[in-house]
Amino acid sequence: MKYSESLKKNRDFQNVYRMGKSYANKYLVMYVLENQTGKNRIGISVSKKVGNSVIRHHLTRLIRESYRLHEDIFHSGLDIVVIARSTARSISYREVESALLHLGGLHKILNR
Repeated sequence: MKYSESLKKNRDFQNVYRMGKSYANKYLVMYVLENQTGKNRIGISVSKKVGNSVIRHHLTRLIRESYRLHEDIFHSGLDIVVIARSTARSISYREVESALLHLGGLHKILNR
Protein backbone atom coordinates (compact mmCIF):
# COMPACT_ATOMS: atom_id res chain seq x y z
CA MET A 1 0.00 0.00 0.00
CA LYS A 2 1.21 3.48 -0.82
CA TYR A 3 1.97 5.97 1.88
CA SER A 4 0.93 9.58 1.56
CA GLU A 5 1.53 12.55 3.76
CA SER A 6 -0.02 15.99 4.05
CA LEU A 7 0.97 19.26 2.47
CA LYS A 8 1.42 21.64 5.36
CA LYS A 9 3.53 24.59 4.33
CA ASN A 10 2.00 27.60 2.61
CA ARG A 11 4.77 27.66 0.01
CA ASP A 12 3.94 24.06 -0.96
CA PHE A 13 0.29 24.99 -1.49
CA GLN A 14 1.29 28.10 -3.46
CA ASN A 15 3.64 26.05 -5.63
CA VAL A 16 0.85 23.60 -6.52
CA TYR A 17 -1.56 26.49 -7.23
CA ARG A 18 0.97 28.27 -9.43
CA MET A 19 2.42 25.37 -11.40
CA GLY A 20 -0.21 22.64 -11.10
CA LYS A 21 -3.14 21.84 -13.32
CA SER A 22 -6.68 22.20 -12.01
CA TYR A 23 -10.08 20.70 -12.70
CA ALA A 24 -13.32 21.38 -10.87
CA ASN A 25 -16.78 19.96 -10.45
CA LYS A 26 -19.84 21.02 -8.49
CA TYR A 27 -18.35 20.32 -5.05
CA LEU A 28 -14.55 20.25 -5.29
CA VAL A 29 -11.57 21.79 -7.09
CA MET A 30 -8.42 19.67 -7.48
CA TYR A 31 -4.92 20.92 -8.30
CA VAL A 32 -2.29 18.32 -9.21
CA LEU A 33 1.46 18.74 -9.61
CA GLU A 34 4.12 16.05 -9.94
CA ASN A 35 6.69 16.00 -7.16
CA GLN A 36 10.08 14.32 -7.19
CA THR A 37 9.28 11.76 -4.50
CA GLY A 38 7.67 8.37 -4.85
CA LYS A 39 4.72 9.22 -2.65
CA ASN A 40 1.70 11.46 -2.77
CA ARG A 41 1.17 14.52 -0.62
CA ILE A 42 -2.37 15.73 -0.16
CA GLY A 43 -3.53 19.13 1.04
CA ILE A 44 -7.13 20.02 1.82
CA SER A 45 -8.44 23.58 1.92
CA VAL A 46 -11.90 24.54 3.18
CA SER A 47 -12.61 28.27 3.30
CA LYS A 48 -14.58 30.09 5.99
CA LYS A 49 -17.10 30.86 3.25
CA VAL A 50 -18.15 27.20 3.39
CA GLY A 51 -19.31 27.33 7.00
CA ASN A 52 -18.29 27.37 10.62
CA SER A 53 -15.42 25.32 12.02
CA VAL A 54 -17.57 22.24 12.67
CA ILE A 55 -18.71 22.11 9.05
CA ARG A 56 -15.21 22.83 7.71
CA HIS A 57 -13.59 20.09 9.81
CA HIS A 58 -16.35 17.64 8.90
CA LEU A 59 -15.75 18.26 5.19
CA THR A 60 -12.00 17.95 5.68
CA ARG A 61 -12.43 14.58 7.38
CA LEU A 62 -14.75 13.35 4.61
CA ILE A 63 -12.28 14.33 1.89
CA ARG A 64 -9.28 12.86 3.73
CA GLU A 65 -11.09 9.56 4.40
CA SER A 66 -12.32 9.30 0.83
CA TYR A 67 -8.76 9.78 -0.44
CA ARG A 68 -7.34 7.33 2.12
CA LEU A 69 -9.71 4.55 1.10
CA HIS A 70 -8.94 5.01 -2.60
CA GLU A 71 -5.25 5.85 -2.24
CA ASP A 72 -4.18 2.64 -3.95
CA ILE A 73 -5.77 3.66 -7.28
CA PHE A 74 -4.03 7.06 -7.45
CA HIS A 75 -0.70 7.38 -9.28
CA SER A 76 2.40 7.95 -7.10
CA GLY A 77 4.59 11.03 -6.89
CA LEU A 78 1.91 13.72 -6.87
CA ASP A 79 1.12 16.81 -4.85
CA ILE A 80 -2.67 17.05 -4.70
CA VAL A 81 -4.60 20.02 -3.31
CA VAL A 82 -8.35 19.59 -2.87
CA ILE A 83 -10.48 22.69 -2.28
CA ALA A 84 -14.06 22.37 -1.07
CA ARG A 85 -16.56 24.71 -2.69
CA SER A 86 -19.38 26.30 -0.71
CA THR A 87 -21.88 23.99 -2.46
CA ALA A 88 -20.25 21.09 -0.58
CA ARG A 89 -21.54 22.38 2.76
CA SER A 90 -24.09 19.62 3.36
CA ILE A 91 -23.08 16.73 1.10
CA SER A 92 -22.75 13.11 2.15
CA TYR A 93 -19.67 10.90 2.16
CA ARG A 94 -20.79 9.16 -1.06
CA GLU A 95 -21.04 12.50 -2.88
CA VAL A 96 -17.57 13.54 -1.67
CA GLU A 97 -16.17 10.18 -2.78
CA SER A 98 -17.83 10.45 -6.19
CA ALA A 99 -16.60 14.04 -6.69
CA LEU A 100 -13.03 13.12 -5.71
CA LEU A 101 -12.89 10.12 -8.05
CA HIS A 102 -14.46 12.17 -10.86
CA LEU A 103 -11.69 14.77 -10.55
CA GLY A 104 -9.04 12.05 -10.40
CA GLY A 105 -10.44 10.70 -13.67
CA LEU A 106 -10.34 14.14 -15.29
CA HIS A 107 -6.68 14.52 -14.26
CA LYS A 108 -5.97 10.96 -15.53
CA ILE A 109 -4.21 10.09 -12.26
CA LEU A 110 -6.23 6.95 -11.47
CA ASN A 111 -5.11 3.36 -12.11
CA ARG A 112 -8.28 1.65 -13.21
